Amino acid sequence: MPYVTVKMLEGRTEEQKRALVEKVTAAVVETVNAPAENVVVFIEDMPKNHYGVGGKLFSDK
Repeated sequence: MPYVTVKMLEGRTEEQKRALVEKVTAAVVETVNAPAENVVVFIEDMPKNHYGVGGKLFSDK
């Protein structure tokens, strides 16, 4: 049973998340020949003040 975790900054719509889950599932099915019903996709929305690059928080940009 494949498990996929997608971490991204918050702010995506429900429709975008739905499409992401569908496409990630399809990619896993195609790549590792797993049944779609066994593919688990976790989406972790990260607040912009919990993520930084280059020494700066995204919330400060």
